[in-house]
Amino acid sequence: MAGSDESVQASEGTTRQAEGSTQLDGPARSSEGAVRQVEGAAQRYLSRVGRRRQFLVGSGVALAIASLAAVALGPTTIAPGDVVRIVLAGPNVGTVDATIVWNIRLPRVVGAIVIGVGLSLAGAVMQSVLNNPLGSPYTLGLSHAAMFGAAVAIVGLDGGAMAAESLGLGAFDPYVVTASAFLASMASAGIILALAKYRGASPETMILTGIAVGSLCTAATTAIQYFASQSDLASIVFWSFGDVSRMSWHTVGIMTVVVGFGLGYTLRHSWTYNALDAGDETARSVGVNVDAARNRGMVLASLITALAVAFVGIVGFVGLVVPHLVRKVIGNDKAFLLPASATVGALLLVVSDTAARTALAPTVLPVGIVTSFVGAPFFIYLVVRGKEYWSQ
Repeated sequence: MAGSDESVQASEGTTRQAEGSTQLDGPARSSEGAVRQVEGAAQRYLSRVGRRRQFLVGSGVALAIASLAAVALGPTTIAPGDVVRIVLAGPNVGTVDATIVWNIRLPRVVGAIVIGVGLSLAGAVMQSVLNNPLGSPYTLGLSHAAMFGAAVAIVGLDGGAMAAESLGLGAFDPYVVTASAFLASMASAGIILALAKYRGASPETMILTGIAVGSLCTAATTAIQYFASQSDLASIVFWSFGDVSRMSWHTVGIMTVVVGFGLGYTLRHSWTYNALDAGDETARSVGVNVDAARNRGMVLASLITALAVAFVGIVGFVGLVVPHLVRKVIGNDKAFLLPASATVGALLLVVSDTAARTALAPTVLPVGIVTSFVGAPFFIYLVVRGKEYWSQ
């Protein structure tokens, strides 16, 4: 029996030693697990950053190739190598090909790039500050307000149509049309911001106000068209077609300055837009002045949109579609989403404009028709998918 008792005591001692060993190893194993989790998360983050950078570089290369092809293609095809040599030689060469490149195609292609960057950037900013997937210059009524301003100038101020003598529409003063469209679009943005400030600058107030102002401008434009003469009616319809061939080096310069400032500003405040995506309370908890950030974002997006629509007419759905496409590929981090949306928006507009003027040659379609054919089905897809798409 004595031997049995000693055996039991020895066994209990071994068990206690094992338990003590387990208690000592527990914190160490837990610490190792935490380190592995942190390392795994860091590797996944670096992998995502790498993919996003690859997407930015790839879209930039695709934009450069598409731009070169857009300048080369047309009724007179110019070899890509000759296009590069003409561009590097400057605008004073004096040959026919140089005149075509510098005076006709290059302003159109550069204009499409700048307009595409501006509209897609404005759409991405609006979707962030409004925290709504349907936020865009088109859905908030800014484009409709610009069309109302153009209609007022054409009918009431004898502004006429822009560069449309070949269609028998009469071009009296296109600058009046452009200025009136810009003022109407900015006035629409001012009304949205004023009512939003009165009601507390909530996203719902801005969206509903934008829809109401857009509907009111559409009704007013329809009334003007009803009482307009046949030539004025044709001029209003012609102006509403988004067409980047209206861009000149002068308007390209103005848009480049405004869009460049907007891109720099939004990239500098990308962290603020990331905080707004998490909700107003979360953004305030990390020090973001939510109302000020929302109002500044809307003012900047409205200014870019107003200028773009005033210069080239209505180019719908670019600001709505492009940020969603980019978001599906690289995620919602604004430090990458904003520049990627700008690049892809420029690529979409350059490709659409090239297709519009070459697919049915010699007939040249306004680029706004092509973007509407692409964007409208995607808009319906967004409405059908709803939160299921947005939350992915």
